[in-house]
Amino acid sequence: MLIKVEAIVREEKFEEVKDALNQIEVNGITVSQVMGCGAQRGYKEVVRGSEIDIFLQPKIKFEIVVSSEEWEKKVIDTIQKAAFTGDVGDGKIFSYEIRSVMKIRTKETGYDAVQSQFE
Repeated sequence: MLIKVEAIVREEKFEEVKDALNQIEVNGITVSQVMGCGAQRGYKEVVRGSEIDIFLQPKIKFEIVVSSEEWEKKVIDTIQKAAFTGDVGDGKIFSYEIRSVMKIRTKETGYDAVQSQFE
């Protein structure tokens, strides 16, 4: 079974989360800059003397595919510890079971498609 873990975290926590995942030897990570909002619903800012609502917050999204529930728990625990500030807006972690995956170049499927191979 393959599991995808997605984490949306504060921008300033990028290096800490990346380094923590590297320490537990996670091999494949996809990172994106995203915008979103949660319970905090943005904030107000004064621009050229006018107050405006900033609704969407910049965040970082990590995507990691793991091969077992054990690794899923390990990755989730690692991200939670590295991304935690205790303030509203720390982010969310999601996990999904993957139905299928194919490596485009070799047509390998399943676990073989996501494991790192340096040929």
